[in-house]
Amino acid sequence: MTTIDKPIRKPRPARWLPLETPRLILRDPREGDLDDIQAYASDPEVVRYMNWGPNTHAVTRTVLDGWLKQARRWPRRTVTMAVELKAVDRLIGVIRFGLWDPAAGTGDFGYVFNRTYWNQGLCTEAASAVVDTAFRRMGMRRMLANCDVRNTGSWRVMEKLGMRREALFHHDVMAHDGWRNSYLYAILADEWLAGSSANSLS
Repeated sequence: MTTIDKPIRKPRPARWLPLETPRLILRDPREGDLDDIQAYASDPEVVRYMNWGPNTHAVTRTVLDGWLKQARRWPRRTVTMAVELKAVDRLIGVIRFGLWDPAAGTGDFGYVFNRTYWNQGLCTEAASAVVDTAFRRMGMRRMLANCDVRNTGSWRVMEKLGMRREALFHHDVMAHDGWRNSYLYAILADEWLAGSSANSLS
């Protein structure tokens, strides 16, 4: 008798969310986050260099519904994480991880934070956790991030992470005041891991 082999199922990737840092919890968005999301998404200064916003409450409601639906799937190519500040037990921003090119082991990330919490190292702390997870737990080879060239705060976060400015794109994204120029930053896994080892020994 011939035995028909069943197809071999690949194991599901281990769930790496939530993530925790000294001050933050990175987790799936929740229904109760709506007002905190609207607080930053409706702020013209926060979305000044974005290609979306300021949001009406209805737009934010639609966005959150999409994130909640997305959060029911694992694994997924895009992971949108609520950034919760432990000290106040509320969402202060969002950070996104995406599989930009899975075959090449390349991912990307982006972030947006409530203006009240700028210039406190919180965005760098959250982004560092995401990049570290991408390299150590997901086996990514390269991580990318981009921003409007005028968004000094954003590209300084990338540089604090040890990322390298690799490109300047001209008029690549339509922003609120017209076509914007963008910087592309990147870092390789071996660069990140070498930097982490050096920091642990210093």
